[in-house]
Amino acid sequence: MNLPITEGAVLLPGFAAAMGADVMAGVQAVIQQAPFRHMTVPGGHKMSVAMSNCGRAGWVSDGNGYRYDARDPETGRPWPPMQPCFFDLARDAAARAGYPDFTPDACLINCYAQGARMSLHQDRDEQDFTAPIVSVSLGAAAIFLFGGLKRGGKPRRIRLEHGDVVVWGGPARLAYHGIAPLRQGDTRYNLTFRKAL
Repeated sequence: MNLPITEGAVLLPGFAAAMGADVMAGVQAVIQQAPFRHMTVPGGHKMSVAMSNCGRAGWVSDGNGYRYDARDPETGRPWPPMQPCFFDLARDAAARAGYPDFTPDACLINCYAQGARMSLHQDRDEQDFTAPIVSVSLGAAAIFLFGGLKRGGKPRRIRLEHGDVVVWGGPARLAYHGIAPLRQGDTRYNLTFRKAL
C-alpha cells in the first residue's frame, strides 16, 4: 500500500520488513569494513548520528564541506560494495513508488541511538536530481520530518516503524527533511539510497 505524503513523495508502510534480517546482516558486513563514525560538519561539531557507507561512492562531511568520495577517508580504501539485497530493495521500493529503473550507486547507513537527531536538510550533493531518494527504516520507531522546498515552516511529522520505506523525487526531490530526536532507548538504522554520480 502506498500512502502519499505530497506530490512526488510516498510512504510504503512495512515494505522492507520481510527483508529486515537480511538487510541487517548486510549492515553488519559493511561496518566490519567501514565502521560507524560520527562525522564532523564544516562548523566543527560532531554529528549525533553515527554513519557508514557502501557502494561506488560514500557521503562524507568534514571541515572541507559535504561531498561524495569513492574512498573511506579514515582508511583510504574504497567503500564496501553495496549488498545485493540493498540494491534489490531500493530498486523495488522506487518502482513501487512510481520511479522505475532506479539504479542507486550510494547507500548511506545511519545509526541512531537515544537522543540522536538529523536536522532539516536537503539532499543536494548528488550530480543528478532526476533520480529519487529511497530511505529505509529498521529498528526503533522515529518521527520523520518532511517539509517543503524552502527552509522554514512547519514540516509534516510522520511516524516511521521498522520496515517502513519513504521514497521521494520529482517535484519533492529537494524537500527539506530530517529526524526528530530519538526518544526510545533502542537503536534505529536508516539506509538512504541515492544516485550520487
